[in-house]
Amino acid sequence: MMMTEKSSIMFASKNANITLLFFLVGVVSFFLADLEISTVDTTSLVHNFFFSITALSFSNYTILFEGFLNTIAIAIASMSISAILGFFLALFFSNMIVRISLSFTRAIHELFWALIFLQIFGLNTLTAILAIIIPYSAILAKVYAEILEEHDIFPKELEGKNRISFFFFTKIPDAFPHLIDYTLYRFECALRSTAILGFVGITTLGYYLSSSFMQGYYHEVWMILILFYIVVATIRLWVTKYSFIPLIIASFVYLDDFSGFNASNLWRFVSSDIVPHPIRNDLGFDATLNWFSKIFSNEIVPGVVNTLVVTQLALLLTALLALALFPLVSTKFFKAPTRLISHIVLVVLRSTPEYILAYIFLQMFGPSMLPAALALMLHNGSIIAHLMGKETQVLKLRPDITKRRTEKYFYEVLPRVYNQFLAFLFYRWEIIMRESAILGLLGVATLGFYIDSAIADFRLDKMFLLLLVTALLNIGIDLISKKVREYLHSNQAITSCGCSLK
Repeated sequence: MMMTEKSSIMFASKNANITLLFFLVGVVSFFLADLEISTVDTTSLVHNFFFSITALSFSNYTILFEGFLNTIAIAIASMSISAILGFFLALFFSNMIVRISLSFTRAIHELFWALIFLQIFGLNTLTAILAIIIPYSAILAKVYAEILEEHDIFPKELEGKNRISFFFFTKIPDAFPHLIDYTLYRFECALRSTAILGFVGITTLGYYLSSSFMQGYYHEVWMILILFYIVVATIRLWVTKYSFIPLIIASFVYLDDFSGFNASNLWRFVSSDIVPHPIRNDLGFDATLNWFSKIFSNEIVPGVVNTLVVTQLALLLTALLALALFPLVSTKFFKAPTRLISHIVLVVLRSTPEYILAYIFLQMFGPSMLPAALALMLHNGSIIAHLMGKETQVLKLRPDITKRRTEKYFYEVLPRVYNQFLAFLFYRWEIIMRESAILGLLGVATLGFYIDSAIADFRLDKMFLLLLVTALLNIGIDLISKKVREYLHSNQAITSCGCSLK
């Protein structure tokens, strides 16, 4: 009993230390962040936008239908290839070279990959599919490897005997339900990622959404968003064991625009375009150092600082929102009607890509860090609140527990789930960092802003350097997050803590 009390005190102390540290970092980020509202009439814009939901319509339903088909077909085609590649790579994930390579590829956001392939293959289906396949294969490989490791039930007495047969006939069947669950979740993510590829010109839903928003056709924006929510919410109805093969075949048949592949363009990009300008033109070491120092001081340093500021501010806001919302979906606090409405709100928020949320807030509040922070808070906070609500379902409260919600929240429920809450939060940290960088494409001066500027100036060598910095920053955050979870003893199994964290 004494040891249990001592362990509990140490556990609480670690939680308090981590909470205080990240709260202070978040507060500092708040004071460093540019949160200025620069639109002339925000109230009128917000009013017009939200009241347009009562007049849903679209000027050309044929084009809208094609946008949905493109989004769904690209997501299905990309995921089918990513799942195969991811499973194959998972078998070799213990190899250091494979693990480091996959860490790098998954650290770069799919929108950045799309911008890269636009320079090589142009604006077509091939660019869209490759932009999804590369990061998603790496993510799936990592998660598949962890799931398979959790189901490592190979008996020692059979070491060296029929290991391949045992792997496929025992280990895979045991892990298969978890592999399928995660793949379905990742397909939902692929739909969101494919939708936002429209913001770089590919004719998916994001293309029509941005066009309607820029023209002030808010009724069309709501039509696109609501139909997208319906598609996401019904995934498990139309993606089944009977339909997935026909869907894959139909997607590849429908996506017939794979033109644009040119080996000479690819070779030029690798051998010339991304090589630093001074090296490419034999200008010497001093010129190369001067080239790097200018980019480092003018773009890398401010880009990294701004990315970290947005990330840490968003992490703090995400934590506060999740702590406020999870009781609304918990049977320990509210009855069915309130939980149902709250679940619907959380589904909408977590189904809307951060990029689209940020784009909407950008139109309302103008260019600053505010749209990015709000978008990241709403999306990630709703995910963690949903998971926390599920976590409270298994709690058994004391018979003499108070009926007052505030006392029950602070003295009974929160202390018992707080460690898991921190684990969820730090699992999402890497995702928030990736999104903070990419939201620079909307005008926030994170690394994505400087990457977009480099592409606009066709300075692909600078673009590649900034992408490398972005990837290294993400890998660093991932390593710190892992160390924090180890410090908190929060490294729970993927299948137990919810695969929607990744």
